[in-house]
Amino acid sequence: MISLIISINLDGQTWLKTMDRLPDTGQKNSYTNTPGEDSDYEINAPFYIDNGDGTVTDTVTGLMWQKQDGGEMSYDSAVVWVGRLALAGYQDWRLPGIHESFSLMNLDALNPALNQTAFANTGAEYWWSADVAANNPSKVWVTNSGGGQGAHPRTETISAGGTKKFHTRAVRNIHSSKILEERFKFLADSVVLDLFTGLMWERYPLNDSINWENALMRSENIVLGGYRDWRLPNIKEIASIHDEKSVAPAVNKNFFSAIRSAKYWSSTSQFNRGINAWYIDFQNLGLTTYVAKNTRACYAICVRTAEDKLLGVKNSTMANSSEIIYPNPAGQAVHLKGFSTGSYEIVLLNAVGEVMQHKRIDIEEENTDFLYSVDHITPGYYLMQVLMSGQVVKLKKIVVTGQ
Repeated sequence: MISLIISINLDGQTWLKTMDRLPDTGQKNSYTNTPGEDSDYEINAPFYIDNGDGTVTDTVTGLMWQKQDGGEMSYDSAVVWVGRLALAGYQDWRLPGIHESFSLMNLDALNPALNQTAFANTGAEYWWSADVAANNPSKVWVTNSGGGQGAHPRTETISAGGTKKFHTRAVRNIHSSKILEERFKFLADSVVLDLFTGLMWERYPLNDSINWENALMRSENIVLGGYRDWRLPNIKEIASIHDEKSVAPAVNKNFFSAIRSAKYWSSTSQFNRGINAWYIDFQNLGLTTYVAKNTRACYAICVRTAEDKLLGVKNSTMANSSEIIYPNPAGQAVHLKGFSTGSYEIVLLNAVGEVMQHKRIDIEEENTDFLYSVDHITPGYYLMQVLMSGQVVKLKKIVVTGQ
């Protein structure tokens, strides 16, 4: 495997990481017998908590959203409206970036392409983001109810004299964003590591267009950088390297110099119309839409999930022990398995760092399966700390559903 990491801050800037992880697309239907389609992989499956106060917490990204959007309005009105919004006791609401907004898309649903249990259907056709098109300030990045993203004129919405319904859904962070000195790294010569998403990318993708089935097969069979577990990225993964501040191609050219101003396949099929697959158009700013799978109009790039050690996650006995906490999400109890005998403290912290539960337990038998009750905990997103003699021996983000 690769051990050489070439770390150069070619961008000369810092990066604000607002999402913990990149959610899966939610696509579960299969549309081909060829291995490698979207539904063959489920990475960071979406899981939402309805907080019962008009907000929804995305446990994958660590973002809190309005359950029901604010309705149709112009872009300028949206900017003012979120700045004045006071919801569920919070006043730090904002417009989402396009990557945050696109993270909500459920590619196994349509009109709206959202989790239709977590989010109310308000009849919106588009949702504003905070990002303005790089080459045209009269256009703003939006997501749409069909599951795509694109830059649209501000004047298309009804309130600005148009005919479409552009709505506003506010977002806030439930914990502090991370500031990274760099986002991308070269791994030797053939691979680019993205520290935002934990994904590794093919640095020099195929130099010719290809149809969708062949793109799947190539990605599943390629050996690159000593790794064999490459795949064709789903639409959220390929869109994650879209740089909304760049044009033609709309990527970070310092690290993806071999990506063309062209269309690139994803492994995601159009919902209930399996003859089409989603792609991203790096020529057209990073628009996502779909096209017939048998066309050779698109190029292909491979992706894989990076190991923790490459992402700077510190390995310790806490991270790499046989101690496990499951299930996650949890209903009314979690199991602590593989812990040594002794007295422990269990601390549950909520999303803003408040202690919601603090208990002492005794594990009297080595490697026992200890049942720990969370039945009196309000459903939500928590950090569980397991301490022995005042030292943290295990950290685990858990979701409590109460069911």
